[in-house]
Amino acid sequence: MLFICRRLMDKFFYNIFIRLYPFGAVLISPFNNKAKLWLKSRGGLFNLIEQKLQKDTSERIWIHAASLGEFEQGRTTLETIKKQYPRYKIVLTFFSPSGYEAKKNYPVADYVFYMPMDSQANAARFYDLVKPKLVLFIKYDFWYYYLREAARRNIPLFLVSGIFLPEFSFFKWYGGISRSMLQFFTNLFLQDEASGALLQSIDITKYTIAGDTRFDRVLEVAGNLKAMPEIEKFCGDTPVIVAGSTWSEDDEALDHYTHIHPELKFIIAPHDITRDRLDECIRLYKNAILYSEYLKLQDMELLQQKNINTLIIDNIGMLKRLYHYAAICYIGGGFGGDGIHNVLEAAVYYKPVVFGPEHEKSSESFALIENGGGFEIEDALELEKQVDLLLTDKELYAKSCKVAGEYVQGNAGATAKVMQYIQAKRLLTN
Repeated sequence: MLFICRRLMDKFFYNIFIRLYPFGAVLISPFNNKAKLWLKSRGGLFNLIEQKLQKDTSERIWIHAASLGEFEQGRTTLETIKKQYPRYKIVLTFFSPSGYEAKKNYPVADYVFYMPMDSQANAARFYDLVKPKLVLFIKYDFWYYYLREAARRNIPLFLVSGIFLPEFSFFKWYGGISRSMLQFFTNLFLQDEASGALLQSIDITKYTIAGDTRFDRVLEVAGNLKAMPEIEKFCGDTPVIVAGSTWSEDDEALDHYTHIHPELKFIIAPHDITRDRLDECIRLYKNAILYSEYLKLQDMELLQQKNINTLIIDNIGMLKRLYHYAAICYIGGGFGGDGIHNVLEAAVYYKPVVFGPEHEKSSESFALIENGGGFEIEDALELEKQVDLLLTDKELYAKSCKVAGEYVQGNAGATAKVMQYIQAKRLLTN
């Protein structure tokens, strides 16, 4: 009886949450562009989905990613499914505007929508319209009614590249509804053994240790690398430090190093390219130019005349390729609460990676540190010492490059394991 009461209370509070979420978005929308986009996107959403799908009788697969990062994580799985089973149409959904706005015209997916807010009625209506034969959620973004509806309709439901940590609600006394969501999955494809052990502690045994599909994705990107002549021209024969997805705290740690090393080149790709952030970068990096302004230069000697050694990237989409040109890569986010960004995007090019102290959510950062391919710094002074050491100690540098690249190569194959399961169970047909 106590268990039943607790489950009812969990669901009661979950229902309150999903009803209050839109109101919270309304309150912050005047000050938050993402919230404004999120609200705007929900208007007439079901009508849009129905209009797009009503004349299409093809069988479909639904793939959901919370945001852009999760999409990139699951991208190789999506594209492999599309390649091996082309007769199925792919319906791709996002919860966050940052994912939808970036990928709403993504050509491999046949349909791209926002996910309607979770509720019993919305989930039923969504499944009635989409009629998926297979459902994949990437990494997380668990929504009770959508997951339950898949189970009710006996639709195979998978989590791809799932990772679980002890602090997650699934493992807390109040996590009853979270634990119940896991029961709805046909199988959970996990990144590591530690996640499996945690799931076993709550009697979840339907899982496979497949690894992280991000390894497959970064290898795919590196394998299809295209030359960037303008970047090559900027770099010349000078060692380059590429700093990706930087926040203000990262730039404050980096700017002094760019000033005292005019003989080096620096490429800075801020996480946020709003006008305010770009202006902040220009103030911090005294000898810098925006990439868009750099492209307009007719005379490259002006860079030398003005002592410009720093290029600030003011667009989205170049970073994955920029790491190729680095001698050393700095990964941003390590001085903020959300933690560092994707170190694999740099390590795949056999480059040592440097980052701030907030990286506990990144298991790959610990692996790289342990083996000598990654380096944690606490402040600007440590950054200076570590980068100087890598640039002057050839043996250390060669070892760190080798470790970083081989770590990525050695952890590939998660996508293949997901596909092998689907094929073995004959869940899709050609």
